[in-house]
Order: sequence, then structure tokens, then C-alpha cells
Amino acid sequence: MAEREIEILRGHELRLLRCTLCQPPSDPSSHLQPSGFAASLPPLHALISDFLTSVESGNYLGALSSDAARLVLASPDSDLSSHSPDRVYSDLLDRVESFINEPSIDDAEKACRVVLVVCVAVAALFWFIQCNLTGPVNGLPKRPLPMNAWWEGSEMVEWENWARNQLMAAGSDLLGKFCYLQYIVFAKMLLLKTRDLLFEASFMSTFKIRSISWWLFRALLIHQQILDERSSSLFELLQVFKGETLGHFGSLEKVTSYWGAQLQDGEASTIVSMVHLEAGVLEYIYGRLDPCRLDLESAEVAAGLQLSVTGILGLRTVHQVEPKAQMILVANTSSKSVSSDINTSIAPDTQMTGPNVSEASDIYMTPKLVENGNSFGKNECGGVVSTLTTAQQAVVLAQCLLIEKSSPHGEMQGWDMAPYIEAIDSQKSSYFILKCSCNILRIRWESTRSRTKQRALEMMDNLVESIHKPSPGVPLRLPFCFSVYIPTIPALRKQYGDILVSCGLIGEALKIFEDLELWDNLIYCYSKLEKKAAAVELIKEQLSRRPNDPKLWCSLGDITHSDACYEKALEVSNDRSARAKRCLAYNAYGRGEYEKSKILWESALALNSLYSNGWFALGAAALKARDVEKALDGFTRAVQLDPENGEAWNNIAC
Repeated sequence: MAEREIEILRGHELRLLRCTLCQPPSDPSSHLQPSGFAASLPPLHALISDFLTSVESGNYLGALSSDAARLVLASPDSDLSSHSPDRVYSDLLDRVESFINEPSIDDAEKACRVVLVVCVAVAALFWFIQCNLTGPVNGLPKRPLPMNAWWEGSEMVEWENWARNQLMAAGSDLLGKFCYLQYIVFAKMLLLKTRDLLFEASFMSTFKIRSISWWLFRALLIHQQILDERSSSLFELLQVFKGETLGHFGSLEKVTSYWGAQLQDGEASTIVSMVHLEAGVLEYIYGRLDPCRLDLESAEVAAGLQLSVTGILGLRTVHQVEPKAQMILVANTSSKSVSSDINTSIAPDTQMTGPNVSEASDIYMTPKLVENGNSFGKNECGGVVSTLTTAQQAVVLAQCLLIEKSSPHGEMQGWDMAPYIEAIDSQKSSYFILKCSCNILRIRWESTRSRTKQRALEMMDNLVESIHKPSPGVPLRLPFCFSVYIPTIPALRKQYGDILVSCGLIGEALKIFEDLELWDNLIYCYSKLEKKAAAVELIKEQLSRRPNDPKLWCSLGDITHSDACYEKALEVSNDRSARAKRCLAYNAYGRGEYEKSKILWESALALNSLYSNGWFALGAAALKARDVEKALDGFTRAVQLDPENGEAWNNIAC
């Protein structure tokens, strides 16, 4: 009985995981067990199966409003509207604990309830990802979590502000304006609470619900992606859950022993590749080059790939007559990985490959290669890069992360990435998120070249527009969203605004930055237009509506050079604004108040210790204050975070 129960629970875990690995099944009944298999099992399994069917179809809000979710969420009949967010979420976590640890149920039922709670948390995470990362975002309902469905108007704003402060407690402002922040807070709280309960649970030795570590890793990674700076507190948690996830799913043997016969052909290697890719994305975000390289190499091996770059004669532009050597990616794949990977077959509506030449440029998207020494082939890398599975495409794109971190920024970096970008462009089909990632890399590269800058602008315009379009559908946008580094929708729009500024279209950029509440970028644009007074008035107008927003107070302080604004930011953030403390520290140093500057830097770095410039500034302030030991510590930490900081190395040597 226990073995059958474990098998069904593993099946639930695998179905949830597959939502991020491949397109949803065309026949939901394919997940059903043989007749009578689960007849003697708790009825909760049927609720979980229905819940997962809603998630697989992309109906995340429907899943969160289902009968299964109501078992976890607070009752809609409860009068919680007068309670504070802290009280409501505290009550929710107490309810989850009571739900899982109900004394009258056996261990099998408890394990089943744990899986249900994980499913509810992941559905909330998926909804947040749809709204802020993958889209489509047109026509999204204006509603909070189902347990709070009656809250409207100003009360809803208050709850979103509470969620924003919860996320900013990691030591950084948000990158821009995000929506439905409650959902990611809700998902994190539920997953963390459930994991804590599992440590104390006796049934864990039997049922081993290991995927919760992976989902926690993913939730925290998304949290980091919506922050403006790297968070040291999140980094510590991410390293813990990365280690657990690699320990559970970091090799083929571990994956196959956990899911056994439920895995489809090639699925185990895809899962292992994704685990290592996501670990590599984490190290990329935090600028740790060597661990990133090791993780991506492991992903490459698991995907059955061997990548190398070679030179082949070809044409790069329409008007070119003589072929020149072109850097081309050679991808040697194992026949097994290509023929049996579950993701090889992609539905037609996931294809996003565009024409090879854009009207905005006479430069080919992929070079036109010489074939047989005297004739030219199609505008693709045919015969060099074979058809790649989607997992292999993700591995190829990940190589660009290494290039970005290991080579100087500029046009040459783009040329180093070009073989990998063009290899994906030459594929006949890709998932939405993979094609978006490839296009973003191309846009960054081509925006640095005068002959392709206009095409980059058009591509960015189309990319931003595609986020809002209803096609492809929601479930087709989710696969691989954790495995490749793709900016959030606000970050993507910010990049679009930056490109507009570089093209001199400052007026258009202003609209984007104001909508995203990117006040620093707004100030920069107004300064370029010599309209600083307009920026001040705009920020003051926003403060009249949101007087408790520390980011607004910091932006006002930046443009007015007033310490009072930063002190107000500290007041409204309950002394949690690292940016305000940094600005006060800089100003104190400028006035010659070195001891005060040192103390402020110590306080700011206690909130977020991954700000490398802060450690250098602390060292400089301590040196001026004649605290040599503290200065040495500051400069040492600065070079640990940024080994290229020559001034810090020089100060250490002196």
C-alpha cells in the first residue's frame, strides 16, 4: 500500500515539474492511473489531480479557487478584512500547520496534504511569473488571492505595499513596478513553512517529498530577479536549496531512482540538465564565474552536447561578394539525446523564427555559408548545428552567460556570443521563452552596432509587444523560464527605454520609465532635457499619493541633494532602506565626517553585504577615520566581490 501511495505522490510531483519542462499533454487522461489503482487511497488524490490539470492548462487562478485550494486557504467566510496582512498570513501559516499535522490522519494522508500545499504554492508562483515574466498580460483580472477576494480599492493597495516591503526586506529595492506581489510572498511563505514542517515529520523517511527544495530554490531565484541589487540574505538561502536540489536531482541515477518507470524516454537527462542550468543562472546573477562554468558544463554533459566554435567561409551582408571566415557553432549531439528527448516535438504555434533579413538592416541574421566550396547555401547553419532538443537549446544559450561574465563589455563580446545566438536562430522551432532569450541577447549585441541598431530597436519593440499578445498560450510560455536567464517584464521594458534613450527618443523613454516607476531613469532623462524641475515636481506629486515609499524619498534626495529625504526614507522603511543609508554615508564622507560615514556604511552593509562599492567606500571612510583594521577589512571584502577592483588591491598593498 505504501509503495502504491508513494508512486502516486511521485506522479503528482512529476506532473507539476513537467509544467516547466515541456508543453502540456494534449490528453489530460494520460496521467490517470489504471482502473482501481487508487480506489483505496485517500480521496485527496483526485482533488490534487484536478488541481494539476488546471495548472497544466495555464488556469492558475482557477486552480487557486478550486476545492483543493480551499482546503489550504483561509475560508472565504472568515471576516479578515479588518485584520492586518501580518495577522492574516500568520493565521494562514497556522492553518497550514494544522492541516498537515492533523492528529487523526495517518502518515500517507499527511504526505498527500504536503503535496497539495506545494501545488497551491507553485500555482501562486506560476501566476506571478505569468504577470511579471512570461505573459500574456493583457486582460489580467484585478484580483488578489482568492482568500482575500473581497478586498478592493485602497485596501488592496495597502496589501500590495505590505508585500513590496516584505520583498524589499532582503536588502534591496524592487527593480521596477511589479503587479500581484502578494502571490510570490504567499508562495514563499507556504513553501518555507511546509519545508520546516517536513523536518519535524516522521513520514519523511518513507515518502521523501524532495521536489520542495527545487521549488523553493526557484521561488527565491524569482525573488532575486525582481530586486534591483543582489541580496546577500537571499544568496545564503539559495545556496542551501541549490545544494539540496543538486543532491536530490543532480545526476541521472538520482532522478531515475526517485521517479523510476514514470519517467518518459530522455526525461531524466532533461531534468538533470535543467537542475544544473538553474544552478548556473544563480551563479551568473551573483557574478560567480567559476561555479557558473562548472554548473553549465554539467548541464552540457547531461544534455548530450559537445560544443565548439569553428570558422567557415560565408557572407555576412546582402551586398558582400567575397566570402569571409565566419565563426560558427559546432554542436555534436548524442543520437540518443536527440531521438528520445521528450521535448524534441514542439507544437507549431511555439515556432517564433522570423525572416533571415530585416528591412531595417542589410546584414543577415545568420551568415550565408559556402557549400561545396563554390556555392552558397541557405541562410542557416545547416550541417553545422544539427536539430537541437529544447533542453540542448537552453544549454547553448547559457554559454552566452559565461561569455558575458568572462569578457569585456562591448561589440566584441557580442561577436563572441554570435555563434551561439545564430545557432538558436537557425533552429526550425523553439519554445517561446528560449526564443525570447535568444532575441534579447541579439538585441543587446546589435544595439552596439550602428548598422544594426535600428533592427535591434524593432526587435525590442516586437519582443515587448509579444509579451502582451495572447499567442502562444500561457502553458506554452512557461517551459524553461527558470533555466535561461530572461529579464522580467519591467526589466525588459527598462532595456527598451534605455535603447530609446541611446537612439535619442527620450520622450518615448520617459513614458516607459514613469509607468515603471523608475524614478532614477526618469531624473536622468529630464536632466538630458534640462528639465530637472519637472522631475522634482513629478516625484513630489507621487509622494503626495504614496508618502511611505522609501524609493521615492531616495530619488527626491538624489535630485535635491537633501539628507532629510534619505532620513525620511529610513523612517518610512523602519530603518530598512540600504540605499538611504548608502546615500547618507556618501554625503557624510563628502563633508569630511569620516567616522559617521564609516558607521553608516557598516549599517548599510549589514542589510546587504553584496554591494562591492560599499565595501570599498567603507574602507576609504575607515582609512580617513584612522581605523586601519576596518579599512583593510573593507578593501579585502571589496576585492572578494570584485577581483578587478585595482584601487582596492592597491590600498591593501599599501
